[in-house]
Amino acid sequence: MTIDEVKATLEGKMDQSINAFKGNLTKIRTGRANPALLDSVQVDYYGSLLPISQVANVSLLDSRTISIQPWEKGMGAKIEKAIRDSDLGLNPASMGDLIRVPMPAMSEERRKELTKVVRGEGENAKIAVRNLRRDANESVKKLVKDKLASEDDQKRSEADIQKATDRHIAAIDQLVAAKEADIMAV
Repeated sequence: MTIDEVKATLEGKMDQSINAFKGNLTKIRTGRANPALLDSVQVDYYGSLLPISQVANVSLLDSRTISIQPWEKGMGAKIEKAIRDSDLGLNPASMGDLIRVPMPAMSEERRKELTKVVRGEGENAKIAVRNLRRDANESVKKLVKDKLASEDDQKRSEADIQKATDRHIAAIDQLVAAKEADIMAV
Protein backbone atom coordinates (compact mmCIF):
# COMPACT_ATOMS: atom_id res chain seq x y z
CA MET A 1 0.00 0.00 0.00
CA THR A 2 1.28 3.48 -0.86
CA ILE A 3 0.77 6.77 0.93
CA ASP A 4 -1.70 7.89 -1.76
CA GLU A 5 -3.74 4.73 -1.21
CA VAL A 6 -3.74 5.36 2.55
CA LYS A 7 -5.04 8.91 1.96
CA ALA A 8 -7.71 7.75 -0.51
CA THR A 9 -8.90 5.06 1.90
CA LEU A 10 -8.94 7.61 4.72
CA GLU A 11 -11.10 10.05 2.71
CA GLY A 12 -13.56 7.30 1.80
CA LYS A 13 -13.91 6.09 5.37
CA MET A 14 -14.31 9.62 6.72
CA ASP A 15 -17.03 10.31 4.15
CA GLN A 16 -18.76 7.10 5.27
CA SER A 17 -18.59 8.30 8.87
CA ILE A 18 -20.27 11.57 7.93
CA ASN A 19 -22.96 9.74 5.94
CA ALA A 20 -23.65 7.47 8.92
CA PHE A 21 -23.88 10.58 11.12
CA LYS A 22 -26.38 12.15 8.69
CA GLY A 23 -28.43 8.96 8.90
CA ASN A 24 -28.41 9.14 12.69
CA LEU A 25 -29.54 12.78 12.54
CA THR A 26 -32.59 11.95 10.43
CA LYS A 27 -33.80 9.65 13.19
CA ILE A 28 -33.76 12.47 15.73
CA ARG A 29 -37.20 14.01 15.68
CA THR A 30 -37.81 17.69 15.07
CA GLY A 31 -41.20 19.37 15.20
CA ARG A 32 -41.80 18.57 11.53
CA ALA A 33 -42.93 15.26 10.09
CA ASN A 34 -40.36 13.22 8.17
CA PRO A 35 -41.09 9.77 6.65
CA ALA A 36 -37.51 8.70 7.49
CA LEU A 37 -38.53 8.89 11.15
CA LEU A 38 -40.37 5.57 10.75
CA ASP A 39 -37.47 3.75 9.03
CA SER A 40 -36.40 2.12 12.28
CA VAL A 41 -39.91 0.78 13.08
CA GLN A 42 -40.29 -2.92 12.29
CA VAL A 43 -43.67 -4.58 11.52
CA ASP A 44 -44.52 -8.27 11.92
CA TYR A 45 -45.28 -9.44 8.37
CA TYR A 46 -46.18 -13.13 8.31
CA GLY A 47 -43.60 -14.05 10.93
CA SER A 48 -40.72 -11.82 9.82
CA LEU A 49 -39.94 -8.25 10.87
CA LEU A 50 -39.83 -5.71 8.03
CA PRO A 51 -39.53 -1.92 7.94
CA ILE A 52 -42.85 -0.11 7.44
CA SER A 53 -41.68 1.18 4.05
CA GLN A 54 -41.63 -2.45 2.77
CA VAL A 55 -45.29 -3.14 3.64
CA ALA A 56 -46.89 0.28 2.99
CA ASN A 57 -46.55 3.62 1.23
CA VAL A 58 -45.22 6.22 3.65
CA SER A 59 -45.70 9.87 2.71
CA LEU A 60 -46.47 13.31 4.14
CA LEU A 61 -50.02 14.72 4.32
CA ASP A 62 -48.74 18.07 5.61
CA SER A 63 -45.73 19.39 7.52
CA ARG A 64 -46.88 17.79 10.79
CA THR A 65 -48.58 14.55 9.64
CA ILE A 66 -47.20 11.33 8.13
CA SER A 67 -49.63 9.13 6.21
CA ILE A 68 -49.25 5.38 5.84
CA GLN A 69 -51.20 3.40 3.24
CA PRO A 70 -50.78 -0.38 3.85
CA TRP A 71 -50.59 -2.57 0.75
CA GLU A 72 -52.70 -5.29 2.37
CA LYS A 73 -55.98 -4.90 4.27
CA GLY A 74 -54.94 -6.69 7.49
CA MET A 75 -51.66 -4.82 7.94
CA GLY A 76 -53.15 -1.56 9.26
CA ALA A 77 -53.59 -2.76 12.85
CA LYS A 78 -50.10 -4.34 12.90
CA ILE A 79 -48.50 -1.12 11.63
CA GLU A 80 -50.38 0.95 14.22
CA LYS A 81 -49.27 -1.39 17.00
CA ALA A 82 -45.64 -1.30 15.81
CA ILE A 83 -45.63 2.52 15.82
CA ARG A 84 -47.22 2.69 19.27
CA ASP A 85 -44.73 0.13 20.65
CA SER A 86 -41.72 2.01 19.23
CA ASP A 87 -39.92 4.50 21.46
CA LEU A 88 -40.78 7.42 19.17
CA GLY A 89 -43.68 8.66 21.29
CA LEU A 90 -46.10 8.75 18.35
CA ASN A 91 -49.83 8.01 18.44
CA PRO A 92 -51.17 6.82 15.05
CA ALA A 93 -54.86 7.04 14.13
CA SER A 94 -56.69 4.89 11.55
CA MET A 95 -59.07 6.39 9.04
CA GLY A 96 -60.28 3.43 7.00
CA ASP A 97 -57.28 2.10 5.09
CA LEU A 98 -55.18 5.20 5.81
CA ILE A 99 -53.12 5.56 8.98
CA ARG A 100 -52.33 9.12 10.06
CA VAL A 101 -49.39 9.80 12.38
CA PRO A 102 -49.53 13.37 13.74
CA MET A 103 -46.32 14.83 15.13
CA PRO A 104 -46.94 16.12 18.66
CA ALA A 105 -45.62 19.58 19.46
CA MET A 106 -42.40 19.49 21.45
CA SER A 107 -41.88 21.34 24.70
CA GLU A 108 -38.87 23.61 25.21
CA GLU A 109 -37.42 21.09 27.66
CA ARG A 110 -37.68 18.25 25.12
CA ARG A 111 -36.05 20.42 22.45
CA LYS A 112 -33.09 21.07 24.75
CA GLU A 113 -32.77 17.34 25.48
CA LEU A 114 -32.71 16.60 21.76
CA THR A 115 -29.98 19.19 21.15
CA LYS A 116 -27.87 17.36 23.76
CA VAL A 117 -28.52 14.09 21.90
CA VAL A 118 -27.45 15.75 18.64
CA ARG A 119 -24.23 17.04 20.23
CA GLY A 120 -23.52 13.55 21.60
CA GLU A 121 -24.00 12.00 18.15
CA GLY A 122 -21.73 14.71 16.70
CA GLU A 123 -19.04 13.92 19.25
CA ASN A 124 -19.25 10.21 18.40
CA ALA A 125 -18.82 11.05 14.70
CA LYS A 126 -15.78 13.22 15.52
CA ILE A 127 -14.27 10.39 17.54
CA ALA A 128 -14.73 8.04 14.59
CA VAL A 129 -12.97 10.55 12.28
CA ARG A 130 -10.09 10.98 14.76
CA ASN A 131 -9.69 7.22 15.05
CA LEU A 132 -9.45 7.01 11.26
CA ARG A 133 -6.76 9.74 11.36
CA ARG A 134 -4.79 7.74 13.93
CA ASP A 135 -5.05 4.55 11.84
CA ALA A 136 -3.90 6.37 8.70
CA ASN A 137 -0.92 7.93 10.51
CA GLU A 138 0.05 4.50 11.84
CA SER A 139 -0.14 3.04 8.33
CA VAL A 140 2.16 5.80 7.04
CA LYS A 141 4.62 5.22 9.90
CA LYS A 142 4.66 1.53 9.04
CA LEU A 143 5.45 2.37 5.40
CA VAL A 144 8.39 4.52 6.57
CA LYS A 145 9.56 1.78 8.93
CA ASP A 146 9.43 -0.76 6.09
CA LYS A 147 11.42 1.71 3.94
CA LEU A 148 8.57 2.07 1.39
CA ALA A 149 8.37 5.83 2.02
CA SER A 150 10.72 8.55 3.24
CA GLU A 151 10.39 10.59 6.41
CA ASP A 152 9.69 13.68 4.29
CA ASP A 153 6.77 11.81 2.71
CA GLN A 154 5.59 10.94 6.22
CA LYS A 155 5.61 14.60 7.32
CA ARG A 156 3.76 15.70 4.16
CA SER A 157 1.17 12.94 4.44
CA GLU A 158 0.56 13.60 8.15
CA ALA A 159 -0.16 17.24 7.27
CA ASP A 160 -2.55 16.13 4.48
CA ILE A 161 -4.25 13.64 6.83
CA GLN A 162 -4.70 16.40 9.42
CA LYS A 163 -6.23 18.71 6.78
CA ALA A 164 -8.70 15.97 5.80
CA THR A 165 -9.54 15.40 9.47
CA ASP A 166 -10.10 19.13 10.07
CA ARG A 167 -12.30 19.35 6.97
CA HIS A 168 -14.50 16.43 8.06
CA ILE A 169 -14.78 17.66 11.66
CA ALA A 170 -15.85 21.09 10.36
CA ALA A 171 -18.54 19.35 8.25
CA ILE A 172 -19.76 17.49 11.35
CA ASP A 173 -19.89 20.77 13.30
CA GLN A 174 -21.98 22.35 10.51
CA LEU A 175 -24.41 19.41 10.52
CA VAL A 176 -24.76 19.61 14.32
CA ALA A 177 -25.41 23.37 14.19
CA ALA A 178 -28.00 22.97 11.42
CA LYS A 179 -29.83 20.18 13.27
CA GLU A 180 -29.82 22.16 16.53
CA ALA A 181 -31.30 25.17 14.72
CA ASP A 182 -33.91 22.88 13.16
CA ILE A 183 -34.87 21.40 16.54
CA MET A 184 -35.06 24.75 18.33
CA ALA A 185 -37.18 26.35 15.56
CA VAL A 186 -40.78 26.48 16.74
